[in-house]
Amino acid sequence: MIDWGSKLSVTRQCGMLDLNRTGVYYTPRPVSQADLKLMCRIEELHLEQPFSGARKLAKHLQREGFEVGRLHVTTLMRRMGIKALYRKPRTSIAARGASIYPYLLDHLVIDRPNQVWATDITYLPMAHGFMYLAAILDVASRKVLAFRTSNTLTTDFCVEALQEALARSGTPEIFNTDQGSQFTSADWTDVLKGHDIRISMDGKDRWIDNVFIERLWRSVKYEDVYLHAYEDGRQLQAGLTKYFPFYNERRLHQSHDYRTPDEVYYDRNDGALELAA
Repeated sequence: MIDWGSKLSVTRQCGMLDLNRTGVYYTPRPVSQADLKLMCRIEELHLEQPFSGARKLAKHLQREGFEVGRLHVTTLMRRMGIKALYRKPRTSIAARGASIYPYLLDHLVIDRPNQVWATDITYLPMAHGFMYLAAILDVASRKVLAFRTSNTLTTDFCVEALQEALARSGTPEIFNTDQGSQFTSADWTDVLKGHDIRISMDGKDRWIDNVFIERLWRSVKYEDVYLHAYEDGRQLQAGLTKYFPFYNERRLHQSHDYRTPDEVYYDRNDGALELAA
């Protein structure tokens, strides 16, 4: 956004873009090794007991010898993009300017591929650092249509995954997400609108509305990421590039009578497929 080689001064450019000059010069502080270790353990505990909030996680960590308080655990959970999963009253208000859409999957029978797609973002620990993963999932078949990794929680890598899925697999009737800033942004919703896709969003703090992709994250982490302990983003990308074809083509799903996602996605007439959302 700021052109450091421009003849215009940084101050003038910030004024034209209505940006705070202090923020332009800000360099994010790298995550310490101690915090990276904490984040890995928080991730493991979160998968074991997703209902636990920062207070209970802090107590678990303290019992294991970590010197950490609830507020620091809260900060790290926010950075990781995770929160305790339980049903809560809707007391928060969406960010100003965000486009929020109704939840369209309530009592909907999902019985065919490309009827409903879903996506989300998850945190992936590595030996040195961490990355975020976004994946596009066909809900009926559980097929992963596209994925992208990133070291920041921006919108662009989500949109790239979406565009790849649309180019390779056509268009769904409905696309469901949570109310994260990446999915309420115009960059995301404009792509869906441009393809006449109906937009569905989970209720605030209603993780169960997007439960199918939550199950995908658990599989990815236990069956690949944790087993290989990737050193860096390049290894992670290479590993996931191998894992998702395995997941689609060879991994059997009990809910599909032990067929693979690809078998269900491409053979539309082979057996009944009914999923109540």
